[in-house]
Amino acid sequence: MYLVTVLGNLLIILAVISDSHLHTPMYFFLTNLSIVDICFNSTMIPKMIVDISTHSRVISYVGCLTQMSFYTMFGCMDDMLLTVMAYDWFLAICHPPHYVAIMNPHLCVSQLLVCVLISLLDSQLHNLVPLQFTCFKDVEIANFFCHPTQLFTLSCSDTLIKSLVTYLVGAILGFIPLFGILLSYCKIVSSILKISSSRGRYKVFSTCSSHLSVVCLFYGSGIGVYLGSSVSYSPRRGMMASLRYTVVTPMLNPLIYSLRNRDISSTLKRLHCFKV
Repeated sequence: MYLVTVLGNLLIILAVISDSHLHTPMYFFLTNLSIVDICFNSTMIPKMIVDISTHSRVISYVGCLTQMSFYTMFGCMDDMLLTVMAYDWFLAICHPPHYVAIMNPHLCVSQLLVCVLISLLDSQLHNLVPLQFTCFKDVEIANFFCHPTQLFTLSCSDTLIKSLVTYLVGAILGFIPLFGILLSYCKIVSSILKISSSRGRYKVFSTCSSHLSVVCLFYGSGIGVYLGSSVSYSPRRGMMASLRYTVVTPMLNPLIYSLRNRDISSTLKRLHCFKV
């Protein structure tokens, strides 16, 4: 599954780079989303594979904080990029005459830099809370990677305020982008319904169906992990939910984009024919 994730995302990156017709804002953000998915998956899965191979499930405290930092950063980057891509679709469908002027290369790079800065800030805020812990009542994490909520359960001190701060930051940086995505798609659906022909409506909707599928997959699994851990946490259910969120979702993203996107699939076919 890890190899499928890495190779699938690398194929999307190769397809976008090799085809000049794909050098557009939409595919610029898709390329960066693929890079982030590879990094997000690589923060925990290689360590898990090594642990399975060596029968050793030990990680240092510094290593745990480092893993948690990268996990939070790349997870937030996924979130931010999906929001920017929804805004890109909104402009392309609802304001096509102004799309090229608005989504210029300067704005695209600026949006990417903002995504990176917000993700770095989120990562550091999540790391500052565990650094305040003075002692731990246990050293065993009931998961296959270091999740912020796991460290709260191990702390000897009262973590109520720290938990509230962490969940508040997660909620702000999770639900505000989700609200932006929902608002963009409300405008998109409204514009699609104004198209007179059913064939035209289907054609426009099919163009953004890949992004919508990835958004549903990402937020569906992510919200399930965080709500489940905060309401009624079970170690087994938590690990299964985390596995879907960190392994299955990044693996399905390139499959969705390559199978449902005609431009990507046709470019990959041309690359295959060229190599043959």
